[in-house]
Amino acid sequence: MKLDKIDIRILCELQKNGRISNVELAELIHLSPSPCLMRVKRLQTEGFITGYSAQIDVSKLGRTLTVFAEITLKNHRQIDFARFLTTIEKLDSVVECHLVSGGYDYLVKFITAGISEYQAVMERLVELDIGIDKYFSFVVLKSPIVKSHLPLESIFNS
Repeated sequence: MKLDKIDIRILCELQKNGRISNVELAELIHLSPSPCLMRVKRLQTEGFITGYSAQIDVSKLGRTLTVFAEITLKNHRQIDFARFLTTIEKLDSVVECHLVSGGYDYLVKFITAGISEYQAVMERLVELDIGIDKYFSFVVLKSPIVKSHLPLESIFNS
């Protein structure tokens, strides 16, 4: 399915407010409600919209620690990557995992109750022998810019 400008505008608006009513969305993108709803349903069916969720301010939850870890695996066979991913996807503290190019294999974002919990998670991962060769941890001190939306209009206009 190829997206047109109206689809992009729908996605942009839904990123800003996933709870917007269909009538309000239709007004914003200058469509009548019925075709707007059909487009939203099609975007959902085609997998462009994967779900709706609330954005939580982690700093309001009390003591939390955000850590980015660069993780390098010992071996680079498909089975090694699969074993690693199968294990870390089960960890609630892992909120993002990216396979990257460069000097390491994965960039993983953890959110824990503190440094002790993060250390325990990493020690457990190393003990499980899931192929971790080395890891480097970067504790987040402050997050001055965090965006929850994708730059859809600039991506699709280039």
